[in-house]
Amino acid sequence: MISASEPAPLTPGATKILDAATRLFYARGIASVGVDTITDESGVTKRTLYDRFGSKDALVVAYLQRRDTAWWARWEERIASASALRTLTVFDAYAEDADPSGQGCAFLNAAAELPPGHPGWEVIRSHKARVAHRIGELVASDFGRPAPDVAEHVFLLVEGAIAHQRLDGDSHRLDRAKDLAGALLAG
Repeated sequence: MISASEPAPLTPGATKILDAATRLFYARGIASVGVDTITDESGVTKRTLYDRFGSKDALVVAYLQRRDTAWWARWEERIASASALRTLTVFDAYAEDADPSGQGCAFLNAAAELPPGHPGWEVIRSHKARVAHRIGELVASDFGRPAPDVAEHVFLLVEGAIAHQRLDGDSHRLDRAKDLAGALLAG
C-alpha cells in the first residue's frame, strides 16, 4: 500500500501551534489564516512557530499529515467493525470528518488553495491515492475478486459527494452516493 510520511514528534509548543493551525486552516482556509492569527490563538510566539516548523508552508504540511493520520485511523476502525460491504465505510469516514462543520474534505479544500509545487500537494496526492487503492482492496474483498472499474466508480462517487458537502452544508450527497455505491456493489 502507498504510505504517507509520518510527522515527527512535537514539543508542547509545537503541539499548541499545530492544534490552533488545524482548527483555523480547516474552518477558515489556509490562505486566509496568517501566522499572527495562529500564534495569537495558540498562545505561542512566532519565534517558536518558526523554530519548530520553519515556515507556514511546513506548518501546512504538518496540518495535512495530522489530518491524514487521524482520518486513516478512523476509517480503519470502521472497516474493522463492518460486518458487510466494508467498501461503504469510506462514505461514513468522510462524513464523520466533515460533520458537523460542513467544511467538506480538508484535502480537497487544501488542493483548491495551494499553488502548484507547494509541499502540501505531496500529502494530498498521497492521501487520495491511498484512498483509491484501499477502496480497490475493499471492493475486491466485497466482490471476492478484483473489480477495478467498480472501485473507480466508488472512488469517484465518494470524491464528488464530499466535494459537494461543503457546497451543500450537509451530507445528503454522501448518503445518496453511499446508496448508489451499495447498489453497484450489490449488482
